[in-house]
Amino acid sequence: MSLHLEEISRHVAPGAHAVITLDGAGWHQTGGKLQVPENISLLPLPPYSPELNPVENVWQFLRQNQLSNRVYETYDAIVDACCDAWNALINDPSRITSIATRDYAQVNR
Repeated sequence: MSLHLEEISRHVAPGAHAVITLDGAGWHQTGGKLQVPENISLLPLPPYSPELNPVENVWQFLRQNQLSNRVYETYDAIVDACCDAWNALINDPSRITSIATRDYAQVNR
């Protein structure tokens, strides 16, 4: 996780600050030896709150529409199917917006 944060930190614009939302995944270990760069803050979500993490809907969409009801012959076939599903999704930004947008996060201007 420290290496991941370090990589993100390198891409934060000079003078800017990034806030990274963390769900309850075990690999997000936020205590102990975790090194958080100066230009990053961590924002852990409360436990059992997938509605606050829009990416949960992205994973659900992929499972239901691209990766469900299939049997794969090999590990490589699984990885290929996941890569194909992900690439199809990222090539359709409006789909990601429709899946991950929350009404409460909209700013009325």
